[in-house]
Amino acid sequence: MLNHTRKIKEIYENIQKILYYMIPEKWDSLYLYSSVLDAQDAEGKTGELFFYYIPKGIIRKKPVNVYEIPAKFNLDENQYFKLVQLLYEKIKELRKEFQKSEWEEVWTNLTMSIHNLRFKVEYDYTDLNHSIFNSYERHVIWRYENLGIGEEQVSKQDREILKRYKLGAKVLSRKEYYDAGIYIKDVDNIVAYSTENYAKEQAEETVEERTKEAKHRNQLLLSKEEIEKMKSKN
Repeated sequence: MLNHTRKIKEIYENIQKILYYMIPEKWDSLYLYSSVLDAQDAEGKTGELFFYYIPKGIIRKKPVNVYEIPAKFNLDENQYFKLVQLLYEKIKELRKEFQKSEWEEVWTNLTMSIHNLRFKVEYDYTDLNHSIFNSYERHVIWRYENLGIGEEQVSKQDREILKRYKLGAKVLSRKEYYDAGIYIKDVDNIVAYSTENYAKEQAEETVEERTKEAKHRNQLLLSKEEIEKMKSKN
């Protein structure tokens, strides 16, 4: 049974704030995948992260990949991907907290979702270093399972991956789940102010958290008054 400490719940809240901040338009749901490994896998990776969101609309729209956002909204790519890295650092911090509280093995990958005012996390303990699918193939399978992107919507190569997955023997793995109401709503997104200032706020907050944790919850995002000051200077 997972031990959700107060610190872990605070990290959940921080992750949600970053996600809300990073999406430049209104959206209905979001699905995130991340893995964190203690050693490099066969491809030389120690983990990965990606997420997709569904834009808000009467008709269900195509999922938007986080790595498409800078080009789609004309944002500075280098600054935006600093936020992606910041998000991944929070995922790694989350795993470290579980390592402190778990008696045995710790999860290797997770799927987070935000939908209908619910925040859900599925923790998976699969040994990714010995998976029968490589990183790209797992991505294709994850999209199929979580976003409903099936064989009729993908390339020939991806169709073969999905066919192999569906016809193959299913490997059972340990999973744990967390489900709660979202911690935060109505957060200003990335369009409101620069990623450089946001990253600076994050760094300052990390330092302050070590000395005065009680102020932690209100330091992550710039206040509306600070945003207006920044606008007036520009």
